[in-house]
Amino acid sequence: MDRTRLVAVEDGERRRIGPFDIELVPVTHSVPHGFATAFYTPQGVVLHSGDFKLDLTPVDGRTTDLARIGAIADEHGIRLLLSDSTNAEEAGHAASERSVGRVLRDLFQAHTGKRIICACFASHLHRIQQIADAAVASGRVVATLGRSMGKNVALAREMGILHIAEDALVDIEKVDGVDPGRMCVISTGSQGEPMSALALMAAGENKWLRVGEGDVVIISAHAIPGNEYDVNKVIDGLYRLGAEVVHSGLADVHVTGHAMREELKTVLSVARPEFFIPVHGEFRHLTHHARLAMEMGVLPANVLLAEDGDVVELTDKGIEFVESVPAGFLYVDGIVGDVGHGVLRDRRVLAEEGVIVVVVAVDAQSGEVLTGPEIITRGWVYAPEAEELLAEARQRVVESLEEAAQEGATDFETLKRHVRQAVGRFVSERTKRRPMIVPVVMEA
Repeated sequence: MDRTRLVAVEDGERRRIGPFDIELVPVTHSVPHGFATAFYTPQGVVLHSGDFKLDLTPVDGRTTDLARIGAIADEHGIRLLLSDSTNAEEAGHAASERSVGRVLRDLFQAHTGKRIICACFASHLHRIQQIADAAVASGRVVATLGRSMGKNVALAREMGILHIAEDALVDIEKVDGVDPGRMCVISTGSQGEPMSALALMAAGENKWLRVGEGDVVIISAHAIPGNEYDVNKVIDGLYRLGAEVVHSGLADVHVTGHAMREELKTVLSVARPEFFIPVHGEFRHLTHHARLAMEMGVLPANVLLAEDGDVVELTDKGIEFVESVPAGFLYVDGIVGDVGHGVLRDRRVLAEEGVIVVVVAVDAQSGEVLTGPEIITRGWVYAPEAEELLAEARQRVVESLEEAAQEGATDFETLKRHVRQAVGRFVSERTKRRPMIVPVVMEA
């Protein structure tokens, strides 16, 4: 069986991968070892920024290599630039990651004697480093909570990316035995994910940690658009348990890992691309970035607003859309493989409207109802409290089958169709709902 091979690469490395001749240009981001990728092609250099920001004082000292981007532009010219658009609406420059470290140290000092729990992305190793540094500086030890957090911290320490002394780490199982004023827990769940460590904490269901009076929870992340409800629910739950919560609305405990408008303009001025495609962001972000590129001198005809699935061709004549391919989410169901649209549609109906199963036995020759109909429902109405409604539904089924028999229809597929239509009309009339209806017609 073929297996994917992981190949380690270095800053500034140039190598051939299949048909591609690429160069890896260092960029700063929330995760260590981010790269912009320069593709050397017969049509010129295509530069993809990846996720980046222009942090002049990053935690690991590894800055975005603007000099190399400028050198590529001077030596070869950048035919096409694809650039991160996440913060294309935001004016100014993104704050340095180090600024969060100062805020965290102040918070740790301000809450002396209290247990501190910090939630952030498990992949944000620079943030984890700063949380650990603030904890150790205030005389605390550190424990990790959440599977991904534990794995990432262990791997990053092994690789030399994360520097936390062995005697500063304790196992989460021993947290209760540590004086609260000496304890810092670094947890997953900054986005309020339903089964994350922080969400379970807020619900009082985390088996390792019980939050209450005297605990301070720092959520060191912004809520990603769409996650606001879940994050607010977690914050409310923590307050109900008596904890104090510090989030980005109250203190500068988070900075973005994506370039803002002035940084995007800097990259455009250094790269001087002939063609430009904004990437990574919602359509409004792409639109703002496209306008920014035109402000920076890229010809309007040379700027393309592409969406997922669009195929773009770069030729001697220029750049244009040529076709589109299927793109989007691929749902995988256990070991079965991908799930088709029909299955997803059925599951959505089951989740939102419920299911009604109608079981009836008929005479194969005359179509006469011999047993039933029995109606089983899940997610539509609660049967013990809706006996009159179900009795009326059964009567509608009998009438429908009698009508079919009078018309001479006795084959099971026709009878099933009559049952489904009769129940569907009845349910719609009485409850304005559209549950899935499964007729089971048997020969008696």
